[in-house]
Amino acid sequence: MKKKRLVIVDDHPMFRDGVKSRLRMDERYEIVAEAGTVQEGLKVIRAQNPDIAILDISLPDGNGIELAKDIKFLQPNVKILILSFLIKREFIASAITAGASGYISKDAAGDNLIAALDAISRGSVYIDSSVPLSVVKSLTDEKTKSEKGDNTPALSVRENEILKLVASGKSSKEIAEALAISVKTVENHRAAIMSKLNLNNVVELVWYAIKIGLIDPDTKI
Repeated sequence: MKKKRLVIVDDHPMFRDGVKSRLRMDERYEIVAEAGTVQEGLKVIRAQNPDIAILDISLPDGNGIELAKDIKFLQPNVKILILSFLIKREFIASAITAGASGYISKDAAGDNLIAALDAISRGSVYIDSSVPLSVVKSLTDEKTKSEKGDNTPALSVRENEILKLVASGKSSKEIAEALAISVKTVENHRAAIMSKLNLNNVVELVWYAIKIGLIDPDTKI
């Protein structure tokens, strides 16, 4: 199995060591580089082109949210996971807007790190349970209201089935098997859903699914 290549950007060496120690217990992931500043982070991410970048928000020469924006601009295929002690609504909203696929508290990183990496590796979004449910709901309500307005087209029963499965992290092949349809049919439905809802990626799709109640915000997807 090919390992997922990770870069961690955090200005606390002891915390980086803790993350590396946790990941040594899982053969699917490896830290290929680390950095303590925004500039160092950009340098190693350009050089390594990792699968996932793990970013702190507070860095000596900037912040991880701005770094996330730069990474997504330069290397849009890199998935981003934010680890921070700052569990506040505005930071989470800014991180997701910047392109992050996950946001977990440093206090809960030991328990939730692997689950978060698993989720974002398969294209889902992950916000750990230490983030208050009220914050997640308000973010999803606001995001959908601002982006979709009140005239969002209705989905068919089949499209809602597929929306739920996609938002839960299922692949097109897994969905096809579950619904006894072809992979091509699943892909056609996915394209129709994204077009109808004016969504650009799976992260936005997950936010929408949470907002309308198809999946639980606390579900580890």
